[in-house]
Amino acid sequence: MTKPIVWMILTLAVVASALAAMFFGSATISVAQGWSLISGESTSPLVETIIFQIRLPRVLLALIVGAGTAATGAAIQGMFRNPLADPALIGVSSGAALFAAGYMVLNLHNSAWGFLGLAGSAFTGGFITTLLVLKVGQRSGTISSMLLAGIAVNAIALAGVGLFSYLSSDLQLRSVAFWALGSFNGADWVGVQVALVIPLVVLLLYRDSQKLNAVTLGDLEATHLGINVPRLRTRIVLYTAVITGTSVALVGIIAFIGLVVPHLIRLMLGSNHHTVIPGSALLGALLLLMADTLGRVIIAPAELPVGILTALLGGPFFIYLVVQQKGRLGI
Repeated sequence: MTKPIVWMILTLAVVASALAAMFFGSATISVAQGWSLISGESTSPLVETIIFQIRLPRVLLALIVGAGTAATGAAIQGMFRNPLADPALIGVSSGAALFAAGYMVLNLHNSAWGFLGLAGSAFTGGFITTLLVLKVGQRSGTISSMLLAGIAVNAIALAGVGLFSYLSSDLQLRSVAFWALGSFNGADWVGVQVALVIPLVVLLLYRDSQKLNAVTLGDLEATHLGINVPRLRTRIVLYTAVITGTSVALVGIIAFIGLVVPHLIRLMLGSNHHTVIPGSALLGALLLLMADTLGRVIIAPAELPVGILTALLGGPFFIYLVVQQKGRLGI
């Protein structure tokens, strides 16, 4: 299959999935009702509310978050030359979860911290943990130290989330658990507006595509090509922190999209980051939207958290990846 055909199929699949997500859910919208809405004919106010106030912002948010998460996964894997890397590796997701859990359990909305809100607290936590990982990694200047720092920060932050879960009431525990599993249930137009920072940062990632191609050859080779590798590494990590922190703050933790999608794109389009990053963004948007739509209809009228579905998809692929890469990874 040629690359133009792959691009066309991905684009058409995104459009078709977006239309399907608008019409299917606990309240199904018929084709006739949808056509009446599109053509401007009179339609039920209830249908207009469902489409424009509930489903359209949800669809847009799923597309933006999926695109950003997958694109950062592609950049992180290229930057660290590690096929098992994903945005959570630098601690941003666990840091966001820690601060969000603390905000809910400690009732910080009544304190001076309350002006940030839940989303602001999550973003702040993700950014602080990312800066901590960067600081540790810069002291030694090696990729291994940054990866190890990310693993350590993840472990500490997740232990903190566990402690807050232990201290929480039943209602708080349910909120923490549901938020940590990821959900687009609270999507609205304000969230979509906030999320618009994500495609802007994805464009910045794309600008570094050529440099990421050079880094995959090795730090020494990239340096000989005139690339400041430590500065590039810091920039990529900060871009990842902004995208992942914003995503987690808006919809919670979305697992495995950043790990799985870049590998699928490399299988279809090759390893050049000029195609891997935009291709990952497109496929990530598609898969996350499909997972959210499935989560809305599979047990309707209840909803299955989207993080559960992405984990069910990514978990087996992760195992397959480990088995396939065991020689290279030394396991």
